[in-house]
Amino acid sequence: MPESRADQVHHLKAACSNCSVLELCLPIGLTGQEIERLDTLIVQRLKVRKSAALYRAGDPLRSLYAVRIGSFKTSVLSVDGREQVTGFQIPGEMLGLDAISTDRHACNAIALEDSEVCPIHFAHLEKLAHELPSLQHNLNRVLSREIVRDHDMLMMLGNMNSDERLAAFLLNFSQRFHTRGYSSSNFVLKMRREEIGSYLGLRLETICRGIAHLRDQGLVEISGRNVTIRNMDGLKQLVVGCHRHLS
Repeated sequence: MPESRADQVHHLKAACSNCSVLELCLPIGLTGQEIERLDTLIVQRLKVRKSAALYRAGDPLRSLYAVRIGSFKTSVLSVDGREQVTGFQIPGEMLGLDAISTDRHACNAIALEDSEVCPIHFAHLEKLAHELPSLQHNLNRVLSREIVRDHDMLMMLGNMNSDERLAAFLLNFSQRFHTRGYSSSNFVLKMRREEIGSYLGLRLETICRGIAHLRDQGLVEISGRNVTIRNMDGLKQLVVGCHRHLS
């Protein structure tokens, strides 16, 4: 492919009505006419190469980003320069919400694989949300969902041992993939084990031991980044009473 053409395909005209994750994103519940109005805010899709930053901490808020293809991690740097992973986002989920309160991003958003997002200019989105109550409702739902996930993460770190944290993490992704029409028992995790450990507050060696423990119990097989859940009910039993829900 010529270089000029390769550059062109980085920016494509979007159409919410034809998107494969429509039912998971901001347009959920909107009428066809309302979706067309939202469409006008998404001038171009943006491709982000693996390991590239969609935005970095301190960047000004310009847009929210709906993940269409691929996956991302969000992270912050500690005072001594260590990375702390704060989340993982897959198709149908939003990036950039961290910047709404201060108009600047509080974290980095890095592509875990070649990915594509739909940028939605935030000022224009706010204006349209005032005119479309259904869109404002959906935006509120997205914000609320982020708050709930933060609460669940605090519960996980405060109440669960290392094996329970890993089990909850795998069940969370199982449910998220299932919602998107994929297998809930066979899936691929694009992040490294070090990144999973950072997110769960565990050392790499603890993650490796946890994977071995789950395998020895006949619950999960993990080969590289390929995950096979052998006993879904057994895996859920590890986190019963600790995790309110896994979606």
